[in-house]
Amino acid sequence: MNLTTHVLDTARKRPTKNITIEVARLARGARAVLHQATTNADGRTDGPLLADAAFVAGEYEIVFGVGDYFAPEPAFYDRVVVRFVVRDARAHHHVPLLVSPWGYSTYRGS
Repeated sequence: MNLTTHVLDTARKRPTKNITIEVARLARGARAVLHQATTNADGRTDGPLLADAAFVAGEYEIVFGVGDYFAPEPAFYDRVVVRFVVRDARAHHHVPLLVSPWGYSTYRGS
C-alpha cells in the first residue's frame, strides 16, 4: 500500500513547514535511501513517502531534519531517526512526528 507521515510542532502548536525527510530501507547491514521529501504548510509531504511496488516488508528508517526548522533557536535534536518494521506492506503505514526543540514523540497512526 503506502507509507505517509506528518510533522507537528508541539511548542508552537502548528504543523511544520520545510522539514526535510529521508526514507531508507535497512537490509543485511546496508542502508538504501529510497525517497527524500520536504513537508508542506500542512506538515505533510505532497505525496506518499513510499507507495505500491517500492513499499515491501522489511525494516525502514525515516530521518526528520528538525534542527534547521527550529533555527535560529537552538534545538536539542538536529535529526530525529525513527526505525520501524513493516510486516504487511499491503497495509497503510502512517508515522507521525510530534516535535519541539526539546523532545519528540512518534506512533503508528491511521
